[in-house]
Amino acid sequence: MREIQAQQITQTIRQLCIDANCHLAGDVKNQIKQCRSCETFPVAQGILDKIIQNYEIADENVVPICQDTGVACVFLEIGQDVHVNGNLEEAVHEGVRQGYQDGYLRKSVVADPLNRVNTKDNTPAMIYYDIVPGDGFKITVAPKGFGSENMSQIKMLKPSDGLQGVKDFILKVVKEAGPNPCPPIVVGVGIGGTFDKAATMAKRALLRPVDSHNPNPFYAQLEDEMLEKVNALGIGPQGFGGKTTALGVNIEYFPTHIAGLPCAVNINCHVTRHKSAEL
Repeated sequence: MREIQAQQITQTIRQLCIDANCHLAGDVKNQIKQCRSCETFPVAQGILDKIIQNYEIADENVVPICQDTGVACVFLEIGQDVHVNGNLEEAVHEGVRQGYQDGYLRKSVVADPLNRVNTKDNTPAMIYYDIVPGDGFKITVAPKGFGSENMSQIKMLKPSDGLQGVKDFILKVVKEAGPNPCPPIVVGVGIGGTFDKAATMAKRALLRPVDSHNPNPFYAQLEDEMLEKVNALGIGPQGFGGKTTALGVNIEYFPTHIAGLPCAVNINCHVTRHKSAEL
């Protein structure tokens, strides 16, 4: 049995909150640059140039890439042979509290969804737990802005809707989002499971590198097809037109009930933030 101190978790999450908000992941940067090299519409070219300049300034000065520093989504992969010495959940919240205060990150969380009073420290975090074999402990912090989160949708399709129904729903969500999620976007899709499982899969799909593919060849091909169709919509960077509406479409799937076909689409902006650490 391996023991991890709760304070170590707090310190790690504090730093991940700052790093994720100030330093865009390399795969996202590379994809933006690749799209810029293929873009032919002058307005879209100019916007992509500004996006690149923006994340370079953020890197150099250690300032947020975007003013919406999001809700802190914290994904924990906990080895079944690990014991946490202390209160795990409180350690996570304290790490977010310190990270958002020390990093001068915007606090965007309200304590009650209807009364709308700000918690003033960006807590509580949204925590996702996975128990895995072994004695590892992996933490991923993925700040999620709500310009894109508000454009996400879930639909309980009928089995008879089939593959075409899934394709139509993904395109419908992107069309309705239009310029609102600050394209170019990353599209996370969860297919199967239950209502909540599909939504969680869609969010987890956003953690994958944008240049990766689902290991199942069928879904890998579907990712490529949907990325092509999304970009053919012509929404373009910031909604001004062009070839670059999405940087990637990442699809996850899971077994489901004979009577169901849940499909969730979780949209992220070009600032698709996530940083990980292993203790």
